[in-house]
Amino acid sequence: MVDEAWSLLNEMHSKKIIADTICYNSLIDGLCKLGRSFDAWKLVNEMNHREQGIQPNMYTYTVLMDGLCKVGRLKDAQEIFQDILIKGYNLNVRTYSVMINGYCKEGLFDEALILMSKMESSGCIPDAVTYGIIIRALFKKGENEKAEKLLREMVARSLH
Repeated sequence: MVDEAWSLLNEMHSKKIIADTICYNSLIDGLCKLGRSFDAWKLVNEMNHREQGIQPNMYTYTVLMDGLCKVGRLKDAQEIFQDILIKGYNLNVRTYSVMINGYCKEGLFDEALILMSKMESSGCIPDAVTYGIIIRALFKKGENEKAEKLLREMVARSLH
């Protein structure tokens, strides 16, 4: 199905029909869900280099970073994350949570906690999903005290 959508996008280009960001995002999301993050990244680069001015948005980058993290390409996701920070994008809770999840999947709990702290410093408040990602990962690793501390913090913030 995704390949058919990509063919349709190419057909649109050949007929000089301009696809919008939503069209690209749908295809990028589908590719990432199939584990084809390399193809998704190529599509984002294509968006960046199109003459029609179709630009990736936060959803585009968040979906791509999530797809990259899910196939073990945390370093690539980190590059994108740093790039969008430099470009001045206002990161949302979902974007931070995707990266925090990527760190946790790789066992990089300190980095996940540092990013959550930076998230708060930038004015983006972690939600129950963000906390849940770290808490589950810590429990899974046997870091029960750290997990319980975060759980108490989450409850104190009424995020349950």
